[in-house]
Amino acid sequence: MPAKQEPAADLGPHPSGVSRTMAGLRERARHAVRVRAWRLRLLGLLAVQAGVAAALAWFVGYQFLDNPAPVLAPTSAVGIVAASMGSRLRRTVELLVGVILGLAVGDVLMPLFGIGAWQTGVVVVLAIIVAVLLKGGGALLTQAGGTAVLIATLEPPVRELSVPRFVDAAVGGLIGLGVGLLLVPLHPQRTVRRLAEPVLDPAIATMHALAAALRLRSLDEAQRCLDALRDLTPRLTALDEGLNAAQEVVRLAPLRWRDRTSLAFYTQAVRHLERSLHGCRSIARRLTQALIDGEPVPEEFPAAVDLLATSVQTLRCAIRARAEPRRARQQIVAAVELVGRAQGEAVPDLTRPHTHRMGYSGLIAAGEFRMTAHDLLIASGLDIDRAAALVRRTVDRDEWT
Repeated sequence: MPAKQEPAADLGPHPSGVSRTMAGLRERARHAVRVRAWRLRLLGLLAVQAGVAAALAWFVGYQFLDNPAPVLAPTSAVGIVAASMGSRLRRTVELLVGVILGLAVGDVLMPLFGIGAWQTGVVVVLAIIVAVLLKGGGALLTQAGGTAVLIATLEPPVRELSVPRFVDAAVGGLIGLGVGLLLVPLHPQRTVRRLAEPVLDPAIATMHALAAALRLRSLDEAQRCLDALRDLTPRLTALDEGLNAAQEVVRLAPLRWRDRTSLAFYTQAVRHLERSLHGCRSIARRLTQALIDGEPVPEEFPAAVDLLATSVQTLRCAIRARAEPRRARQQIVAAVELVGRAQGEAVPDLTRPHTHRMGYSGLIAAGEFRMTAHDLLIASGLDIDRAAALVRRTVDRDEWT
């Protein structure tokens, strides 16, 4: 009997390990569902725009341009809609110029060489070389090469069809532009808000985690926080593109002209919030280096980091509610005061103006902290001079009290 009972005793820890594994899998699954739901909310309208643009472009090409197989028109329309999260007008021009180059090179060379593998490769190479010589960007190069492939493989090498092909592409591009800006324009503030959520939420949580790591002097945790802030770079890039797209929509789409004033306020706030996140990354880098070098990190500094993260959340709520962010400004100023105390008090002796409580990296982090606070105050609606004066006044008061 004891021999039979030993395996049962050995199996004791396994249910706990299995349950932890299952809990981790469930959490990852929930996170994946949340990410995909966010992407659907953000990009779902683009799918509708692309479908409408492709259908309209095919209909116009078939009915009005007498093209029995209008391939280029819906292709160009979808390409324009897909470029909507950046500078749509510039990419529209690049796409159409790329189509022209691909058509020109394909229609000139294919009647001479015929259709085949090496002919297709030569046509693509020459089309891209011409695009490069014209100093084209990525969209122009891609479209020139892609159109050359279509001409080399899908279309017969008949020279007199070059004009209808270009008309197809031009009409498709204009339809894509019209659908994206006139018929079904995106909601500028909603788009920017949805792009800002996956940036601000993890940034706020990471700054709180950084404060906890500093209190414990945990180098591993501080490094993880720094890596997490660095990992936000692609999301910041997407936020930049979303801001550009939103500004273009309110400038060109009549249905969104009424949002110009509100978006200008919102855009300024988000721009400076974005700059403050770059500052938070610099703070994390210098404080991590302080831990590596064994420098002291006074307890006021983690408290300031915590308060700064809280102020970002408070400011975010105030911006969304279009309310005066007085509470956020008070928290930012209080955080700057805490950093001043962590840095050390000033003394009247001009040869030694401070009794420093921090090392080299800590002092640099204090300067980065004040710059970040300055950006947050501007995001709260203060102009540059008022924000700088408020930070300077707070610093001066701390030094001589």
